[in-house]
Amino acid sequence: MKKQAAMIGLVLALILSMAGFGLPAQAAGFVDVPSRAAKEVNYLAEGKIANGSSATVFGADKTVTRAEAAAFIGRALQLDGTKRATNFVDVGSGNFASGYIQSAVDKKIFSGYDGGRFLPDKPVTRGEMAVMMAKAFDYSFGGTLSGAAKALTARGIAQGVDDGTFGADQLLKRADFAVFLARAINPEFRLVKTNDFSKTMWANVGDLNIRSGPSTAYGLKGKLAENAQVSAAHKVGDWIYIQSGEVVGFVNAFYLRDTETKSAASDPRLSNQTIILDPGHGGRDPGAIGFGLQEKDVVLKTGLKVNELLKQTPFNVKMTRSTDTFITINNRAAFASKNNGSVFVSIHANAAASSSANGTETLYYSATNTANSADSKLLAEKLQNRMLQAWNLKDRGLVRRTDLGVLKYNTVPAALVELGFITNKEENDKLKSDYWQTVMAKALYYGILDYYKAKGYDVDSLYDLANS
Repeated sequence: MKKQAAMIGLVLALILSMAGFGLPAQAAGFVDVPSRAAKEVNYLAEGKIANGSSATVFGADKTVTRAEAAAFIGRALQLDGTKRATNFVDVGSGNFASGYIQSAVDKKIFSGYDGGRFLPDKPVTRGEMAVMMAKAFDYSFGGTLSGAAKALTARGIAQGVDDGTFGADQLLKRADFAVFLARAINPEFRLVKTNDFSKTMWANVGDLNIRSGPSTAYGLKGKLAENAQVSAAHKVGDWIYIQSGEVVGFVNAFYLRDTETKSAASDPRLSNQTIILDPGHGGRDPGAIGFGLQEKDVVLKTGLKVNELLKQTPFNVKMTRSTDTFITINNRAAFASKNNGSVFVSIHANAAASSSANGTETLYYSATNTANSADSKLLAEKLQNRMLQAWNLKDRGLVRRTDLGVLKYNTVPAALVELGFITNKEENDKLKSDYWQTVMAKALYYGILDYYKAKGYDVDSLYDLANS
């Protein structure tokens, strides 16, 4: 009886897994997608690259529009999809694809038409799709439609039609566009085997996830140990398609390097410096809340990204919290002393009763000795400058505070950054965006380096690590 129950449980688990239990509803399969495109559409849906008009309707037989194509490609490449004003008179900030359209145009994947028009509702032909894909995935195609078609057919992404041509003028259905895009992303879907793992790379960190697609939405296929050697093929946005032994999948390029040994700064003093990162709030303290977004979640995600950058350097790095836990103000300040901290960076998001309040600011405190006072102000200044460059928000300047315990009770140079206003819709969109969190994490990383450079340390070789 126990054996029968176990078997029933296993069968149920398999059924739930096949049905996409725990995944977005669309990843379980749309009812209107033909079998020839089901695997590819479901693959894109799992990664939140493709979606439909509902959880079960994809609109497979509808002709794909330029706006939809820009959104699909933009999501695949992790472009900034934040809805915003564009360069085109026919694409307003309210258009669902406005952010992806502008980002794709900035990347020269798309271009507009005379009169400043994008024609977002214009149907896409097979030939236009080939050019889009060639540009998006950086295929050499000579700038011609025929060259783009050859680039796709050579890679097994597309093939000709019944009359022996590429069918460049034929309009393209959403299901077919999804098939071509999935094949461009993942060679496992291609018509011919084209895996070219010609580049050798190494993992910068341990316990590094290998995923089935180019985003954290995709499932795990394996893990890499620190300094593990892999063979790399093509890049999809910020992700690289790699092979490690028998495992093939995607790894975030942020955590891979081109050299067998990590780059090291020439200044031996850096290994004695400990950076304390303090994501604010946590646990039962959500911090500020705006548009359903909690400050504690935003600052933790950003802090973890800064942590990963600093782990590639000779610096020591410690976090007051790396999970959703509550820590008192006094314990945060004491953490720096207990861990022999050198500088302390507290990460927060601002809030106000008025939704119009906006901008970036950095707070510091005159500590108990003049050295820390001057250094705290210097650290705040460097962080503020970099944050302004990153998000281009209003400069609210440096603010000297005497009433914030996390700064007041600190024994090391300390600064508290307010990334933006969680209660301002535009800034809230940046705060919740993985793309903009990464941009800000790099800014904070650069700000810390700028501080040490101003203090006379040799950190020049560390700046490029954020772009590796």
